[in-house]
Amino acid sequence: MPQYLVSTYMPDDFDPSTVTEETIEAIYALNRELIAAGKRKFACGVAAASDAKTLRMQQGDDVSVTDGPYIETKEHIGGLLVLEAANLEEALDWARRGVLAGGMPVEVRELLFFPDPKASTD
Repeated sequence: MPQYLVSTYMPDDFDPSTVTEETIEAIYALNRELIAAGKRKFACGVAAASDAKTLRMQQGDDVSVTDGPYIETKEHIGGLLVLEAANLEEALDWARRGVLAGGMPVEVRELLFFPDPKASTD
């Protein structure tokens, strides 16, 4: 069954102290539903974008490490959920419920799993 990444976007100036108990309970209730339905694989929040590090390939074998997220924007990923759904429509239905529970925009993408080339039996 396909798995989907549901990423929650937060504004860069998001203040976690403004989150109400009602919002927290709505998010927990949705997580309980996802678990009961056997759909949730993994869920968590992530540290602030200001704490992010980005690594980029340079010439040769050099890799640079810089502060901040890869792209500059006024929003950053604040949390993520990996869920298992029959198709994109089902994943979007769960994501809609997440937007209603948490009030933040989300992005949904199917996770791609590539076969191990060593396991190929061509």
